[in-house]
Amino acid sequence: MKFKEVNIKNRRATFDYAIGDTFTAGLVLTGTEIKSIRQGKASLADTFCYVDNGEVWVKNMYIAEYFYGTYNNHTERRDRKLLLNRKEIRQLEKEGKESGFTIIPLRLFISDRGYAKLVIGIGKGKKEYDKRQTIREREDSRNIARYFQKK
Repeated sequence: MKFKEVNIKNRRATFDYAIGDTFTAGLVLTGTEIKSIRQGKASLADTFCYVDNGEVWVKNMYIAEYFYGTYNNHTERRDRKLLLNRKEIRQLEKEGKESGFTIIPLRLFISDRGYAKLVIGIGKGKKEYDKRQTIREREDSRNIARYFQKK
């Protein structure tokens, strides 16, 4: 069975953070949550992850209530558990404790098997001048692409 292409990105993450290692994690969801994600009604704006008692959690992730859900419907911004290997959790815990580093959700998608997956990365906050440099590089690459399209 082929699932609809769902690819929800956190565009602000790459602008505000320099991303290092990335991991792909599964999500523990209820029935109405996965139905809303398959409709594309989710957002990763203002989300972050944290490690608590050897478990990784994503906080403040928005998943809209399912329209056809009854009293079983979920709350929109509850904490959701991520599924990772112990080795990956230890690495996230170690790098997340360092000053200036945080664990950020980058992309939410549906796998080929129909499971919701979240790509998380370890990010170091950018300074203001780093952000200006990123904008300048993006504009330069656009100008180069336009120049070669004209010829």
